[in-house]
Amino acid sequence: MLGKDYISNLLSQMTLKEKAAEMTQLWGENPDGTLMGILRGFHQNEHLSANAGSLLGFCGAQRVLEAQRLHMEESAHHIPLLFMTDVIHGYKTIFPSVLGLGAAWDPSLIEESASVAAAEASVSGVHVTFSPMADLVRDARWGRVIESTGEDPYLNSLCSAAFTRGYQGDGIGKPLHIASCVKHFIGYGAVEGGRDYDSAQIGDYQLFNDYLPPFLAAVEAGCELLMPGFNTLNGVPCTASRRLLQEILKDFMHFQGVVISDCTAVCELVPHGICEDQAQAAALSIGAGVDVEMVSSSFYDHLEKLIETGAVSMAQVDGAVERILTLKDKMGLFENPYKDASPQKEQELHLCGKHRQLARKAAAQSLVLLQNQNQALPLQNNERIALIGPYADSRKLLDIWGLVNGKEEDCVTLYEAFGEHAACAQGCRLWNLRNLEEERPSDADLIAQALELADKSDKIVLAIGEHPDMSAEAGSRTDLELPANQIALLKALHDTQKPIVTVVFTGRPLVLTEIARYSSAVVIAWFPGTEGGRGIADVLTGRCAPTGRLPMSFPRATGQAPIYYNHLPTGRPNTTNSYQPFANGYIGIEPGPLYPFGFGLTYTEFSYSEVTLSCRSVTCTAPSEQKLLTASTVVTNTGSRTGEETVQLYIQDVAGTYSRPVRMLKGFQKITLGPGESRTVAFSISPRMLEYYIPQKGISLEEGTFRIYIGPHAESTQYQEFLVKGGY
Repeated sequence: MLGKDYISNLLSQMTLKEKAAEMTQLWGENPDGTLMGILRGFHQNEHLSANAGSLLGFCGAQRVLEAQRLHMEESAHHIPLLFMTDVIHGYKTIFPSVLGLGAAWDPSLIEESASVAAAEASVSGVHVTFSPMADLVRDARWGRVIESTGEDPYLNSLCSAAFTRGYQGDGIGKPLHIASCVKHFIGYGAVEGGRDYDSAQIGDYQLFNDYLPPFLAAVEAGCELLMPGFNTLNGVPCTASRRLLQEILKDFMHFQGVVISDCTAVCELVPHGICEDQAQAAALSIGAGVDVEMVSSSFYDHLEKLIETGAVSMAQVDGAVERILTLKDKMGLFENPYKDASPQKEQELHLCGKHRQLARKAAAQSLVLLQNQNQALPLQNNERIALIGPYADSRKLLDIWGLVNGKEEDCVTLYEAFGEHAACAQGCRLWNLRNLEEERPSDADLIAQALELADKSDKIVLAIGEHPDMSAEAGSRTDLELPANQIALLKALHDTQKPIVTVVFTGRPLVLTEIARYSSAVVIAWFPGTEGGRGIADVLTGRCAPTGRLPMSFPRATGQAPIYYNHLPTGRPNTTNSYQPFANGYIGIEPGPLYPFGFGLTYTEFSYSEVTLSCRSVTCTAPSEQKLLTASTVVTNTGSRTGEETVQLYIQDVAGTYSRPVRMLKGFQKITLGPGESRTVAFSISPRMLEYYIPQKGISLEEGTFRIYIGPHAESTQYQEFLVKGGY
């Protein structure tokens, strides 16, 4: 690093127009391929192109080397460009979708996968990724649940910190590491109706207790950038919210990095209805704390006039530019503008054997076994297997974020992977992938072919699911069912009375009520990535056992959305397993999810003893990480196979100033036990696990009764109570 004095001296030499350009990020290229062009018709001229601070979506070692060389020649002060792109769950070697990685319940796996993604991206010239997405999500209709790690603040916090550490390593100036931009601050996952780009209403109680923790975890892990959400929060677009970006982000969370708008979010302040024109949009967003405008050119076009009128101060502009230049200095770009970009290293690292092996491991660990009647899984070597369905031999194993830089042609299909296993040497490429969005019956001839194959086989593996275009950004849905043609195929195969193992490819929780009814086994494969076929085959054939757990609740019907485990209690709870008049719920449907948060099976079974506490009363008068008491249970493998169990700790604050969730995940441990083996699993309970944010008061721990639940998922019923005295 050259240091603060170098940055200050450089800043003093820049004109206002050059500073405005430094605060502008250009789209990587025009449709005609010209360097540093802008799509969507925003203002562009030679001065802006020569002095822009960063490029979006422009990568590839040779291209970046040439672009940076030209920019260094043309830039008035030879300030290097930042190259930013979406490296969400892999660069060339694509890992499971983020929701799938969340299903592994393994932050170390996320950190390792992010480190691989950073290495592959950095040698292609990428400096910054727009990841992690720390949004808490509870509505499966929202397409971007695929980019989250689920509905729980604690799990999301662990994962967002792990992504950040993986990308940035010991420092963004070190080889093979890139800067992390956490997004979307804040409440984007709570948009009304699950509609992308819509508004959200969140009070401070929920904001600080539920939505803020994952962002705070990424900030504490050292993320260098932050992106405000597209959405309005309580009537104010996040891009223009001084309360969010100054009072909460900088004052409360102590974030000192670069704030970059989402794509065209500054100019969208006009259709949001809080600005009359682009000049006002620029003034509001800069005043709120936005340093870089992505793609649109409101800053560049209007900054001189805004300074002249006093709508924006030079101190605000200089602060923004200083943060941008400091980021570049941290990366060592002033000393080496090309950093890690290397065509040779691309050849060595992209899709190398080591990276593919980790992707295979991640795909296997992300799988969640939801049902396994009569031990339909694992498949046996002497069984004849019919592999049927739209995903039986499909390379569409990447979601839209994986397709930013990854390629479907690099994916290993389920059919190819099964061919590598003796148990699955027989396969079929029936039921070719087609437009899964269409709600129409299956073709009779395809069903007939599927039935013919099934008749010759002992078991059926049916690979069905969403099309990748049905999830992710702009992928909101009103219906969480699978397409009708796939359900028709499943029902026809069910009539053969052969065991059916249904593998579901999806980017969100789906309604699987009929899938469960007509299947012997149900496996959630998410969009599993480059090595998805092999990872799935590894689990289905028993090469490894399923260990994934749901990061989101799966509803019984679309009308239940949003549904999540950590909801507030109601004055009229449903205490039965069926519809109860004048109690919380819906007519004609059982209460609660079909599969709860944290749920997942494996190829053996476990039992839990009663929860025990080291004491029943504690006194605490100040915040601390020190242990107040220990909660434990004895877990026993009651099956015939060695297996891994994810033991989960939940806490309930029985009564508080504000109504508290019926349950909150506060810890988990993974243990491996052989048949008949038992182990005591203990959790230390600290004050930090019991406190919460009270509006107008702050972080508090209140006196009263708490319940400790330990079990295999969020609906575990065994608990013990203890009393907290004192409080703070």
